[in-house]
Amino acid sequence: METRVAVISMIVERADTVEALNGILHQYGTYIIGRMGIPYRARGINIISIAIDAPQDTISTLAGRIGGLPGVSVKTAFSNQKGA
Repeated sequence: METRVAVISMIVERADTVEALNGILHQYGTYIIGRMGIPYRARGINIISIAIDAPQDTISTLAGRIGGLPGVSVKTAFSNQKGA
């Protein structure tokens, strides 16, 4: 199946959603290349980026599930390169 490399960026504004977010990310762990999280204490938010290599529909589903969490904003950027 053809895969794409993408970066999913999130801003988490509600601490009570972090457990649900981590649960979703765990379900997609086989596709995740790396993760970076930055707590921005001055604003009370967390900034998280996920690098992922997966089929495009899997990436879109993951981003949609994350975006459905209360207090979470999400954006996805795809590489133009496609892999097998």
